[in-house]
Parts: sequence; structure tokens; C-alpha cells
Amino acid sequence: MAFPSGVPIIDTMIGFPTPGTSQYDFIRRQLKDAESKAFAFPAQYMFKNVPDRLPTDDPISVTLHEMDRFGIEKGMIGVAGEIAQTAIKKYPDRFIPSGNIDDPNDVMGTLRKMQQEYEEFGIRAVGCFPSGTFPQVAINDEKMYPVYAKCVELGIPIFCCAGVPGPRLKFEPQRVELIDQVMFDFPELVFVTRHGCEPWADLAAKLLLKWPNLYYSTSAFAPKYYPKAIIDFANTRGADKIIYAGYFPMGLSLERIMADMPNVPFRDDVWPKFLHENARKVLKLDS
Repeated sequence: MAFPSGVPIIDTMIGFPTPGTSQYDFIRRQLKDAESKAFAFPAQYMFKNVPDRLPTDDPISVTLHEMDRFGIEKGMIGVAGEIAQTAIKKYPDRFIPSGNIDDPNDVMGTLRKMQQEYEEFGIRAVGCFPSGTFPQVAINDEKMYPVYAKCVELGIPIFCCAGVPGPRLKFEPQRVELIDQVMFDFPELVFVTRHGCEPWADLAAKLLLKWPNLYYSTSAFAPKYYPKAIIDFANTRGADKIIYAGYFPMGLSLERIMADMPNVPFRDDVWPKFLHENARKVLKLDS
């Protein structure tokens, strides 16, 4: 069960340090409590030692330095913004481009954006934060169905937040049982959960076993807090379904993540699948 040395790591959720906090304005617009509106990071109450004092004059170098420190071969990043687009062009061997479903209420606009980003940047996935959409759009909402169909058409997975969100937003759009209907209606869709699925991790494990194209990523969780149901699932029948994701620099440092990681009681055969093999398969990095 030892954490292996020298195994390449693919981080399916990483970013760049940026000045200010405007990147969270899309969340603040629907927050109602005064404390949350004052937070620099909308889930600040949940995280200690958020890496928010990093230099921002050369953010790509900062992230690459951290990746090199901890053996991260590749990181998946969103393609929005000049910094990310520069990183993808300059370091295509290190960064995996991903789109984001910002406003599924604009159905046709969303589909055009997906197609444009696929053609221009070669996106390998899209991400979605259902509780963060405005107005909120649930995982199984009819407005998401064209997105899922487009993912199937393009041959890319969707990484979607599931479970109670950290920011003080309504969790109803992210109830884990909603995934069941989506997987039933889209058997070809590759769906990867983000941000833990809590408090329904046991249900998530059942659904992971049930649906061949459903996967779980560990984003936004320090390894010491990985749900026991997910660890047990990985060690029994789910080694092929669990994907590593960090949360740098949004809420966790890579130093914190990798300091915790050796204490995760994965079986020896789970580690390489978790750290890179499953991500490589889902993102089709060898094709």
C-alpha cells in the first residue's frame, strides 16, 4: 500500500495563481449571506492555508514549478483566458485543455462554444459546476442534455461537481442520485464526478459499480479526507474508476496534497491507475 515513487501523475484539476478574486464573481452573484460575500475564496470557511499569496507576475512558471516539485507530468486546465491559452500553446506536453459549461441556460451558445474550443484548442473534456450556474441547472436538467449529446459527439468526457457544494449555494442541482438518470439516457457518455459526492459517497460507489462510463475524481479534497467508501471501492472492484485531481491553487497546495497522499491506504495495484492510467484512458491522451 506504499505510495509509489517515480510514477507519473496526471492532475485533472489544476490552475494558475491570479491577482484578485474576480474569478469567483460568478459564485458571488447568487450568495446571500454577508460572510460568504466577504470571502476572497467562496468556500474559505472549509479550507486552511489556501495558497493565495503566490506570485502572479509569471503564473505559468509558478504552476510548472509546483508540478515539477511533485512529479506531476500533466495538468488539465480550463482554456478561458490569456494565461491558460498561452500555457496550452507553449507547453502542449504539460497542459491538457478543457472547456467549461458556464451557462447551460444558453443552450445554443453553449454548444457553439464547445465546438469552437474543440476546434481551436483541442479540448479533451469539459467541466461543469451545476450549483454555480445561474439560474441553477441540475445535473439531469433538460438544458444539460444537449451538452451531454455534444460530449458524445466530440468523444470527450464531462467532469461535473456532485454532492453538497463548498460555497453556500443550494445543493439540490448536485444530488448524486441525479447522475443515475443521465447515465441511463446517455450510455456512451463518459461522466467524471468532481468535489467528493458527499454526503452521498456510498451511493456514488454504487453508481460507479453500476455504470461502466462513470468515474470519480478526488478534486478539492486533501487526501486525508478522501471518503472511506471511495477508498474501499477502489481497493475492491473500482481500481479502474478513480482518478486523481488536486485543487491548486484554488484551495489546496500541492505540498499539502502530496504530504497527505502516502497515508491513503490504496492497494499497490490501485496507485498507478489512480495517479495516471485512468485519466490517460478517459482523456484519450494516447490517441
